Amino acid sequence: MSENKSGNAAPPSVETILTHHGRLPEDQFGFVNTPVYRGSTILFKTLDDLDAQEQRFLYGRAGNPTTESVEAVVTALEGAYRTKLVPSGLAAITIALLSCVKAGDDVLICDSAYEPGRKFADGFLARMGVTSRYYDPRIGEGLAGLMQPNTRAILAESPGSLTFEIQDIPALARVARAGGARLIVDNSWASPLYHKPLALGADLVVHSGTKMFIGHSDAFAGTISTTEEAWKDVENTRALLGFFTSGDEAFLVARGLKTLAIRMKEHQERALAIARWLEEQPEVVSVLHPALPSHPDHALFKRDFTGSGSLFGVLLQPAPRASVAAFVDGLELFTMGYSWGGYESLCLPVKLGKNRTAKPWTEQGNLFRLHIGLEGVDDLKADLAAAIARYAQAR
Repeated sequence: MSENKSGNAAPPSVETILTHHGRLPEDQFGFVNTPVYRGSTILFKTLDDLDAQEQRFLYGRAGNPTTESVEAVVTALEGAYRTKLVPSGLAAITIALLSCVKAGDDVLICDSAYEPGRKFADGFLARMGVTSRYYDPRIGEGLAGLMQPNTRAILAESPGSLTFEIQDIPALARVARAGGARLIVDNSWASPLYHKPLALGADLVVHSGTKMFIGHSDAFAGTISTTEEAWKDVENTRALLGFFTSGDEAFLVARGLKTLAIRMKEHQERALAIARWLEEQPEVVSVLHPALPSHPDHALFKRDFTGSGSLFGVLLQPAPRASVAAFVDGLELFTMGYSWGGYESLCLPVKLGKNRTAKPWTEQGNLFRLHIGLEGVDDLKADLAAAIARYAQAR
């Protein structure tokens, strides 16, 4: 570990954290990776051991060395008190929200939030007697005007995964703190490499580990990282619900994390190259990428982020469904599918309707969400250029 000018040991880089945290070869007979631990039953040697409940592991559902290896890495990256690995990004959102509320409480959710999270709030939390209201992602300090005495949680996603608004996390954190609520931030887009919500005042950070952490489109996972104050409620909620990630899935997360810094850099560079190129193309109305100077929230992005992700939107000129079909049906490298974060490029036509209630989407044209994978940039440009030509011809 290097030293800074004051003579104190400098904190390790994210690349070093990703490479070395969560690995204890001395506990694994020298093997470099923590192996897959599978099992439900953990044995106790004596009655005193059983009664004391002080073993590191008591039952398989509570975790094992494989899951803990992932949690250690994410905790270090986020600068968190603790992290819990759960089965999916949606599970991370649901546990985080449930850890903050009880019957009769109220939550505020950004209007650009992940759709399954909205469905959970409107469908499940409502059955519990918890009200869910939605706010303009660009509201900032104005959120104070929506706070109620029973508001206990604010769920932000920055940027939103369909329309890519950047939220003023420090402002939201101040409002939450003043109102006695906890701020939850979905950090899946930038990853903790490029954005650290806890340092900006958030109480909980959630990730869809399915996306960038795993990076190979072959497993599901989610993480919840918290401050010390929020940890107990999160862990108790997770335990009561019985959410658990198997050793097999955890191993795939751990494997993906080892190359996260390299992959994020490559995804970022490719995505920016494609986004800049798209801004110059006919039929393109706008490109929704926060790292572009043309983005309305670019100043906030530059203030709070140190890099950008693989995902962005492109808005094309108004055209009928036949043009949308012509665009996507003839793609050769981009394919249609939900999720993102893998090595393969994806294109998804976006329909905004029920997803937006506080701030209706009024832009004219057809919106596409692009995830830029690890193919050659020129090859991806050629695929999109042909798609844009087909789109225009079908108008």
